[in-house]
Amino acid sequence: MAKNLELSFLLDFYGDVLTEKQREVMQQYYNDDLSLAEIAENFSITRQGVRDSSKRGEGTILELEQKIGFAR
Repeated sequence: MAKNLELSFLLDFYGDVLTEKQREVMQQYYNDDLSLAEIAENFSITRQGVRDSSKRGEGTILELEQKIGFAR
């Protein structure tokens, strides 16, 4: 739960650096609490595609926070 809250918080700070699709996927997953299957249906992609997009976005915002520390 704490990781979800942290990523939701970081998404508010760094969401603009993500692609539109990554940002939307992460918002639906972390903020709207949708499942991978629900998000996949919304975007007409596979659950694995949703997971990959989310993981890439997570990596990007976590790396930015580590380097910049703006949200701290």
